[in-house]
Amino acid sequence: MQKFKNPESVLVVIFCQTTNRCLMLQRQDDPFFWQSVTGSMEANESPLDTAIREVFEETGIDIIGQHLELIDAMHTVEFEIFPQFRHRYAPEVKINKEHWFYLPLLNEITPVLTEHLTYQWLTIDEATSLTLSPNNSEAIGKISSLIKS
Repeated sequence: MQKFKNPESVLVVIFCQTTNRCLMLQRQDDPFFWQSVTGSMEANESPLDTAIREVFEETGIDIIGQHLELIDAMHTVEFEIFPQFRHRYAPEVKINKEHWFYLPLLNEITPVLTEHLTYQWLTIDEATSLTLSPNNSEAIGKISSLIKS
């Protein structure tokens, strides 16, 4: 029996406070699709726990072990799932609920990629232009209000 993805997920925008750039990841299953860290919530998992798990799985960054500050934006959006990704969800599922988080870093890191082809550190404008996801673009655009001078 096919196990479908939960249509509730997290988006974690990772950005560097010293360069004002954010980390963008290139998907393996759609090389034209660049995004921030994303992932579906598992059964009985909170959005915060999902964000911590997904950041580690997709980049190797250990938020708890490295004592990093993960910022819960306390913001959710609902969006229509892109057609090329719908096969992962139950046939009647078309909408996903997404919880936003931000992970500020002092320095740009080289992520350990397990689920993506490559990465780039980009300016906010470059990243918002690169991603095909309107909600990812919007979340990246809000970084400037989080950057500490």
